[in-house]
Amino acid sequence: MEKLVIIGAGIAGLTAAIYAARANLQPLVISGKEEGGQLMLTTDVENYPGFPEGVLGPVLVTKCKEQAKRFGARFMDGNVESFSVKNDGKNNFYEIVVDGEKVEALTVIIATGASAKMLGLESELRYFNRGVHTCATCDGPLYGGKDVVVVGGGDSACEESLFLSKVTNFVTIVHRRDAFRASKIMQERALSNPKIKVIWNSSVEEILGDGKKVTAVKIKNVEDGSSRELKTDAVFLAIGHIPSSAAFKGVLDLDENGYIKADSRMRTKLPGVFVAGDVYDRIYKQAVTAAGMGCQAALEAERHLEGISK
Repeated sequence: MEKLVIIGAGIAGLTAAIYAARANLQPLVISGKEEGGQLMLTTDVENYPGFPEGVLGPVLVTKCKEQAKRFGARFMDGNVESFSVKNDGKNNFYEIVVDGEKVEALTVIIATGASAKMLGLESELRYFNRGVHTCATCDGPLYGGKDVVVVGGGDSACEESLFLSKVTNFVTIVHRRDAFRASKIMQERALSNPKIKVIWNSSVEEILGDGKKVTAVKIKNVEDGSSRELKTDAVFLAIGHIPSSAAFKGVLDLDENGYIKADSRMRTKLPGVFVAGDVYDRIYKQAVTAAGMGCQAALEAERHLEGISK
C-alpha cells in the first residue's frame, strides 16, 4: 500500500512530488503517456520565477523531476486505465490500474493536466512552437511588433486577443460564426480595441510557412466557400482545452467541460483525493499556478495522512 500516489508528471505533479518527498511520504509518481505535460511542447519559458534568461520547457521539467528524485520520489511509467474506491473495513483507500497493474494508495493527487484543442491540420503540427501556439501569455511576447492571428470566438479567444494587443502590432481574430460566444463584456472589449479586427464566418483551413516559421494562413469563408491568404507571423489557437479526466468519470465530480471539481484546498469529494494543475484549473493555466496547486495538494495530503495515523 502506497502512502501517496501522484498521477501525472507535469509541473503540478512534480511540485507535489518534491513537497511530498521532502515530507518523507515516499510518493510514487505515475508519469502517464505525456510526461512533463504541455511544458514539453514549450520552447522558452520566460515567466517562471527564478529564470531571468528564460528556460526551455523540457529543461524545467527535467530539473523538477531530478529534484523530486533527490528527495526520494519514485516514478512509474504507464497510463491510468481506471480509478476506484476501496475500503479495508476502517478507512477508504484507492485502487489505480496502470496498464493492467494494480496500485493501491491511501492518498492520491491527480495532476493529469489538459491538452489544448487543435484544428486537426497537419500544418499546425509542422509549425507548432514555430509560429503556432496555444498560450498567448506564454508565447505572445515573442511577437513584439508583429501581426498575429487568433482562432476562436469564446472568452478565451477574446482574452488571448486582448493580451496580444498589448504586446504585438496587430491581432486578427478568425471565428467561424457571425457572433462571439464570449461574455458580453469580453466581446465589447475585443470589438472596441483598435488593434483587433475580426474575420467572421471563417475558418483557418491551412497554416502556411517557409519551412522554418509561419508566414500566412489560408482562410475559408464558411458561407460561400471562398478562400484567401492572410499574412501573419503567428497563429494562436484559442478553441478550448480538454482536461485529462476520463479515468475519474463516475468516481469524482466533474463539471460540464470535464474539469475535476475541488475546493480551494484542492480537496475533491473523496477524502484523501486531491487535485492540482490544469485538470482542475479552468482559468489561469500557467506553469507557476500549477506548481502552486501541486504544493497545496501535497501539504493537504500530508495533513490527511497524519489524521489517518492518529
